Amino acid sequence: MKYELLPWLILFLPLVAAGGITLFTLRYRTVSALLSIGAIVTGFVLSLIFINANGWQPAVGEISKNWLSIGTLHIDFGLKLDALSMMMLLVVTGVGGAIHIYSFGYMHEDSGFSRFFAFMSLFTFSMLGIVLANNFIEMFIFWELVGVSSYLLIGFWFEKPSAGDAAKKAFIVNRLGDFGFLLGILMIWGILGSLNFSVLQGQLSQNSLALGAMSTIAGLLVFCGAVGKSAQFPLHVWLPDAMEGPTPVSALIHAATMVAAGVYMLCRIFFVLNPEALHVIAYIGGFTALLAALIAVQQDDIKRIIAYSTLSQLGYMVMAVGLSGQTAAMFHLTTHAFFKALLFLSAGSVIIALHHEQNIWKMGSLKQKMPVTFWTFLVGALALSGMWPFSGFFSKDSILAQALEQGHQLPWLGYPLFITGVLVAGLTTFYIFRLFFVVFFGKEKSEIASHAHESPAVMTLPLVVLAIFSFIGGYLGIAGVYHGLFAGETEKSAGLAAALFEPFINSPLAAALGLCVVAIGFFAAFSLYAKADKDPLPVILGPLATAMKNKFYFDELYEATVIRLHDFIAAVMDWIDRWLVEGLCIGLVRGGTDLTGRALRLVQTGNLQTYAFLFVLGVAVVMYFVLGK
Repeated sequence: MKYELLPWLILFLPLVAAGGITLFTLRYRTVSALLSIGAIVTGFVLSLIFINANGWQPAVGEISKNWLSIGTLHIDFGLKLDALSMMMLLVVTGVGGAIHIYSFGYMHEDSGFSRFFAFMSLFTFSMLGIVLANNFIEMFIFWELVGVSSYLLIGFWFEKPSAGDAAKKAFIVNRLGDFGFLLGILMIWGILGSLNFSVLQGQLSQNSLALGAMSTIAGLLVFCGAVGKSAQFPLHVWLPDAMEGPTPVSALIHAATMVAAGVYMLCRIFFVLNPEALHVIAYIGGFTALLAALIAVQQDDIKRIIAYSTLSQLGYMVMAVGLSGQTAAMFHLTTHAFFKALLFLSAGSVIIALHHEQNIWKMGSLKQKMPVTFWTFLVGALALSGMWPFSGFFSKDSILAQALEQGHQLPWLGYPLFITGVLVAGLTTFYIFRLFFVVFFGKEKSEIASHAHESPAVMTLPLVVLAIFSFIGGYLGIAGVYHGLFAGETEKSAGLAAALFEPFINSPLAAALGLCVVAIGFFAAFSLYAKADKDPLPVILGPLATAMKNKFYFDELYEATVIRLHDFIAAVMDWIDRWLVEGLCIGLVRGGTDLTGRALRLVQTGNLQTYAFLFVLGVAVVMYFVLGK
């Protein structure tokens, strides 16, 4: 294998940048930014060099060094090098690099500018660690580092109580999922005796029943990690609140990379998941996709709408994994990184132009004032909707085709999820173009909208680059790379024309229905919102619109049940600690010791005659017992 050192450099360069900024350059804003940007851009270039030299599937699939050995437990610090990690390297460093450059303009006036870039580099290091990890323990360590990084970035504006609350909520909710993830890891190690992905895959390929009766439970416990990190139902509540962080954080962590880590993890450890576990995963993904799409229809905050879109698209990916479509899931993850980062950064451009106003009903008529943002947002919206020939069409169609194919084998599984996927595609088009028409068309809905202007080039250039990949990403051969890994065969490269029309040939029903609901969603949004001054949907839908606006009251439900139960248990434990443990048990020990000490103190008089008397008395007592026997 050529350039064996490069993967190590790609991994550790962002950590060096984070350390350098924190220790030496906090006072030097430009130097800090250049360190952070330079580390991730260099990582992207080195990734291209490494892939060009070794291909998508390097001859040596792993590089590892022994890190810890305790008895039969041997843990390596190693790097997994295959098509899955190679493509994710490009996604994390490529999309992340564009977001870093954009951040230079977006955060330019912020007093915590250097601190922000230190946190961003720490996150990049953590995410790259997940991508390259070759065993469960190493992945879990970086998994938790990503959690720490997200906590720091979501709560970056810590002086805002809402930002602090959102950071704590994200951290705690993710810990719930991670607890299950850790239990699953321990269960797999306890049964199979290894944590290395290659070793485990070899064991399970030779004996698919090696996990025995615990197979389904182990798979679902590991899936808990993805439920938390990828914000699947019922742990979906943290992601929308995470929009309290700066917009580049939303783009990097909560759209392009971090939340996709759960889907990546499921594809990496797919060999652990048995059919029963996969069925549960598929239904949870489908339900999350539909739930989030419905909630997005009635949100008014520009970032929250896109956040619920992320939830919905992640549901698509998880559903694809559950339908045994790892290629479709990772294909959509990759294209989603392009257009979702584009949508968030375009939204950030609007927010900056309107002095941090995020309510879409205080915007309007921005098409002429912000032409670059307008056109790039349009590209992102069309890609998200799944309009042909934008990238989202090809990856979304591959998921719908996978559901339809599964329906032929398992009608109770594939067909309901196919219908759900089609419905979600229509809702997605409706809510994203609701946002688009309200923000960029109609009349100015506030005074601040009349003074908007285009963002500087350092912010618009990354938008243009992401828009290009959001357009062409569907026929760059990304699906073929993943197919070669998961199917064990190399997909022949088709010409451009063949690639453009391949979905209509492979699964015409999925492609046709997908485009039909996109058209329906677009015209519904146009008719309701192209010239609207206020939202007409609450009048049409009534209580349903209220429920969607209030996120179906999941936060209130958790407040009334889980949190109240937690507070009750905490109060009971406090009472037990205060009255039983401290008051009774510790009190008895403390009181007994005190009384014993007081009694012993009475014989310590300091009088020689008293000591002599006690000595003689003691001798007499001893003689009585000895002579008496």
